[in-house]
Amino acid sequence: MRSLHDSWELGGITIPNRVVLAPLAGIGNWFVRLQAKRYGAGLAVSEMVSSFAIHYGNQKTHDELLRIDPREREAGVGGPVSIQLFGHDPEIMRSAAAHVATLGADLIDINMGCPVPKVMKTGAGAAMIKDPDLAVAVARAAREGSGLPVTVKLRASVKAGGMEGLELARRLVDEAGVAGITFHPRSAAVRHKGVPDYDLAAELVRELPVPVIVSGGMAGADHIRWVFEHTGCAAVMLARGALGNPWLFAQVLGERTAEPTPEEILEEWLWVIDRAEEHLGPDRAARYLRKFHPWYVERLGAPKSLQDALQRAETISEQRAALLLSCAPFAPVQA
Repeated sequence: MRSLHDSWELGGITIPNRVVLAPLAGIGNWFVRLQAKRYGAGLAVSEMVSSFAIHYGNQKTHDELLRIDPREREAGVGGPVSIQLFGHDPEIMRSAAAHVATLGADLIDINMGCPVPKVMKTGAGAAMIKDPDLAVAVARAAREGSGLPVTVKLRASVKAGGMEGLELARRLVDEAGVAGITFHPRSAAVRHKGVPDYDLAAELVRELPVPVIVSGGMAGADHIRWVFEHTGCAAVMLARGALGNPWLFAQVLGERTAEPTPEEILEEWLWVIDRAEEHLGPDRAARYLRKFHPWYVERLGAPKSLQDALQRAETISEQRAALLLSCAPFAPVQA
């Protein structure tokens, strides 16, 4: 009987289990990937990175978005790292993928599913579904340039009711030699609205000779396990449901059933703050963390006054102080 704990192969790379962290735009840096792995994710994918920014040597892209930390591979925690790229030019993609390979990535993922207009208008993301010849060329270039296994994340279609994404998936495997497909069974037009067509995902799983990872619309451990069984997919990919909730990985794997205690939430929240400061320095981290704080405020059931204080705080020290003051009853004991 299949289990989410089973290891599997993706382009010759062994993935220790079948629960994956999705590429989270603007969020999925090294410490977010590390957090997911600490709670059980077998594979973590970076936020999408512009192939053009890599090719032309954008310093912020190289220093921050492409950072792979050694802790992501530590015994008992680590698993492979996949860097997700986007872009519409095959030769630029070839160059970017070659560079990413030198940084130690295990896999490269190509985003052909992002529904955001500013990405699609460049011809990248889900817009590539409309140009399958170009999509195949981009994926092939990434594979040839990097020498790494390449996967592609795509949607069922651009407009509601379409299925052209399935045909593209077949061509990507047959003509570009991709090692796997991550399939979000919604159209780009609906973004995250409506119920994903998991029957359609199951159809693609049956047809393709490579692993299919299913993403989209999964909330709660029981539902995620149902998607895994119903579709027959190689793995499930957790996205928005894991924001501020790394415990979801352990729950999906059956390693815990309880929701986190207030003490656990606060401890993890402080871990995130520490890692953000390590990653960006205190000044930039304080601004960056404003997108993270609401997830933990909500999970902790903290008062709105804390949310206000965190959003107004200009320094990491002020944020820590506001947090510990509001959450004093279950703050960790300082050594």
